[in-house]
Amino acid sequence: MGALAVKSRPRAASGASRRQAMAEHVMRQGSVSMTELAEIFEVSVMTVHRDLDLLESQGMVRKFRGGASAQASSVFESNIAYRKTAQTAEKEAIARHVVGLIEPGSSVMFDDSTTALAVARHLGEVTPLTVVTNFLEAIRLLAPVPGIRLMALGGEYYPTHDSFLGVACVDAVEAMNTDTVVVSTSAVSDRHAFHQEQEIVLVKRAMLASGTRCVLAVDHTKLDRVALHRVAPLEAFDIIVVDSRAPAEAIQRLRDRHHRVDVAEVTEP
Repeated sequence: MGALAVKSRPRAASGASRRQAMAEHVMRQGSVSMTELAEIFEVSVMTVHRDLDLLESQGMVRKFRGGASAQASSVFESNIAYRKTAQTAEKEAIARHVVGLIEPGSSVMFDDSTTALAVARHLGEVTPLTVVTNFLEAIRLLAPVPGIRLMALGGEYYPTHDSFLGVACVDAVEAMNTDTVVVSTSAVSDRHAFHQEQEIVLVKRAMLASGTRCVLAVDHTKLDRVALHRVAPLEAFDIIVVDSRAPAEAIQRLRDRHHRVDVAEVTEP
């Protein structure tokens, strides 16, 4: 008689390793209840509460009544680790389209969004190019790429976003003028682009003021949403790029308000 398959359960772990595993589980699932976490990690609900309090203070998750989430809300931006796993096919399609808008020999500035990071992965295709960013992962990615002149924007480092923000970053952005600026935001209505965190809003606004041409690159999950802070009216952008999984009605609402909305075709399943 064959052995029964038994679902493996995490072994009891130290507080630090348990919290790391808990954060990874929440990011994989998007949203998890307290009781589920207590069962999975074989600890009390009170221990889960304490673990999530610490993870929330580190910006890893967002607590809500009865559970935790890695997903964004109107006042909370997702952790960078979660955002890098979300809508990857859509971001790749948008990135390829945006790169097609960038001319070799020009300059481009982009923010700390994971959509912009997808763009950064293709910038070696349009060299020579001057690239300006405050996103540490993108800086590491582009540093060894031949033909890229890289300018890193400094400031206060925010681990939740893996980027540099604050007054020093805004001042550095305001001293620049680039041919193209590429930003993404966490929410877009038919009139404005929005973000949850004021430190990021200030940097994005400074970037928009420093570009000859400004591109808003957003996947379909950001449409028909609002967040705490207005970044800019849609008229501040020369081009809006969305992916083909956006509802036709949402695209039409954007086109009713904006002169150029490009749709990037998603080819992956």
